[in-house]
Order: sequence, then C-alpha cells, then structure tokens
Amino acid sequence: MDHAGTPPIVLTIAGSDSGGGAGIQADLKTFHAFGAFGTTVVTAVTAQNTRGVTAVHPVPLSVVAAQLDAVMTDLPPVAVKTGMLANAPLVETVADRLEEQATGALVVDPVMVATSGDRLLERDAERTITARLIPLAALVTPNVPEATILTGRQVRSPEEMLDAAKAMVDAGAGAVLLKGGHLEGDRLVDVLWDGKAHRSWVRERIPTRSTHGTGCTLSAAIVANLAGGRSMQDAVDRSLAFVEAAIRTAPGLGDGHGPLNHFAPPPAGD
Repeated sequence: MDHAGTPPIVLTIAGSDSGGGAGIQADLKTFHAFGAFGTTVVTAVTAQNTRGVTAVHPVPLSVVAAQLDAVMTDLPPVAVKTGMLANAPLVETVADRLEEQATGALVVDPVMVATSGDRLLERDAERTITARLIPLAALVTPNVPEATILTGRQVRSPEEMLDAAKAMVDAGAGAVLLKGGHLEGDRLVDVLWDGKAHRSWVRERIPTRSTHGTGCTLSAAIVANLAGGRSMQDAVDRSLAFVEAAIRTAPGLGDGHGPLNHFAPPPAGD
C-alpha cells in the first residue's frame, strides 16, 4: 500500500477455478497477500478440482469486453495479468482492449495446460498469443512446455531456457521468466531475461503433489509487487520466495494435485 493507505489496483484476466486453487481465485488470494486490491475479468468458467478439469465454458466475447470496460473506466489497474484465455477469439478480444487502454505493466501467463494435464487453451490460439499478447507484455511467464510451444525450440537445460527466453524477448516481450519445474533433477532453475541481462534462481525441488495453481500464484504475486513499485527483478525474487513458502506449507487438500497455501506470509518488507 502507499503512504495514504490506499492499495494499488490490479487486474486478473483469467478463468475461474471451481476448486479454488488456480485461476482468478488463486490470483485474488495472492493479490490480497501482497496488499493489492484485485479486480477480475472472467474469461472462462471451469469445472475442476484437484483431480482434473471436467468442463470448460468460455465466457461470451461481448461479456469479456464489457467486464474489461467496466474495470478500466472506474478502477484502472496499475498492473494486469492474463491467465487462461481459452481460444483465439478471446485472445484477440483481450489484446484489442489492452491496446486501447492504458493499463500499466502487463504480465502474460500463457496458460495452456492445467497441472492435471488437461488442456486449457485451444491449439489455434497459440500463435495468436505470440502475435498479439507477447508484444504487449512487460513480462511473460511460461513454463518449459509452454516455452517450447511458443518458440518452437526444444528446452531441456538452463542454457536452452535462456535461449528460449531470448527468442521471446526478440518476439516483443519486455522480459521473460522461464520456469524450469518441468525439467528433471533435484534442483529447480528459473531464468529471467530482460533483453540486457539474465538472472537465475536455483532451489531444491520440493517433493509434493500440492502444485495446483503454482503458475497463477507466481504471476499474480509478480503483478502485485510491480504494482507496489518494485523493480522487475525484485518483484520476481519476492514472488518466487512466496510461492516456495506456499508450496512448503500447502494444506494437503484433495486427492490429486492440491492447492498451495495462499495464507503463507509474503517476504519481509510488506
């Protein structure tokens, strides 16, 4: 919050997760943890839990556009994130509105597949994200499979992660945080490239099945930190630390990939 006590306004443009662990539900919990006021544009309603996704219903394009207009005209956000956008027309609609509005920093989480393995983005939308959203983004936060799809490159090592991140910045992104959780090994490597320099974070892999909503939570935390005036590198650093704490203290809910602990305290400084 600023010195007057008014929280920065942030926006998530994403799908709804009925299980509460990912999507706009995870985003709002994360925004609150970092003292930001969260607003939402719901792009799709999903029926899902820790076991998987059983139904996806995209919201009509006119309703998505109306939600965006309603937020932008009265509660303009300092920073925005996109998550699940479901299909190419939805990506086009969101990109059109974001090009028209002054929205502050945009973080694009190119959600394609749920933790359970269920697909959340139609294949024809992959190129649309690259063409329309990535050039608008201050930061893109793909995991390894998503980076492989978006760049057409094999990503099997930290060196190839950096190469893929550079390719996405060359395609128009301001910066790329490539998440290495899908690579094998006891250590996790996340790579940030901002067009001039890179930084890597190396952590021990936590043996757990409570990883549902990890990507949503991370991108939402970065948005909240950017809205609070943090630099990109500082925002990423604090957000990665928050997600690690949220995984370590996960409540163990559900029979499948359980949710994180969004009640985990943010890093010192808030």
